Amino acid sequence: MLFGKTILVTGVASGIGARTAELAGQMGAEVIGVDVREPAGASAAFIKGDLSTPSGVAEIVAQLPTRLDALANVAGLSGNTGVVSTLAVNFYGLRALSEAVAPRLREGGAIVNVASIAGYGWRANLERAKTLTSIEGFPDVAAVAAEYGLKDEEGYPLSKELLLLWTMRAAHQPLFKNRGIRVNAVSPGPVETPILKQFRAVLGDARVDSDITRVGRAGTAADIAPAVLFLCSDGARWINGSNLAADGGLEASINADVLGF
Repeated sequence: MLFGKTILVTGVASGIGARTAELAGQMGAEVIGVDVREPAGASAAFIKGDLSTPSGVAEIVAQLPTRLDALANVAGLSGNTGVVSTLAVNFYGLRALSEAVAPRLREGGAIVNVASIAGYGWRANLERAKTLTSIEGFPDVAAVAAEYGLKDEEGYPLSKELLLLWTMRAAHQPLFKNRGIRVNAVSPGPVETPILKQFRAVLGDARVDSDITRVGRAGTAADIAPAVLFLCSDGARWINGSNLAADGGLEASINADVLGF
């Protein structure tokens, strides 16, 4: 279902992005990779780019072909660099790239955002999430953080809260909907990637170890990539505005505790 398609994958230098690009290529897709670092392995097409600034996003878009079939937004920061850079890359830069790429996506194409179970707090923080998501364009993120009193330790979960909320909203925005472009998300639990140590520093060992214990093991990039690519494929043509939990049952376990059954 991916054979002959052209898929843009961000964050291809490591982790989930690297495995997503590799698997897409094995399934017959042409992959264009984007990252701030060059991947160790050979890549058919690679763009060195930075999502943290409007100019960085514009430079990436300027190097893209006129037609794409899907965009996999995998690149992200763990939050260890603070709330400003984390929000800039994980949400505002991701959204800016998606909006800029939309005219190049074929009708019926797809955007898949890699979110996180850490973003499930958007319901409890709904008003803040709605306000920050409603800021149009690529704002001065430092000014936004100062205005709303955002703390560095909130950066990662907050960025994923905004991403999940925007995924639902974007699925029905004319920019995407009028051309049948589907916008979905995949939310991993803890995954054995190079930045897992950074997550431990940000979220704490107790939180990470508890999540892993609930489901028996941490996930791997190979567990997440197929979910991302399924949502990129025509097999998911009637899935839109959804979030797919790829977490080994972590969300189900937490919900069972919260709901008392």
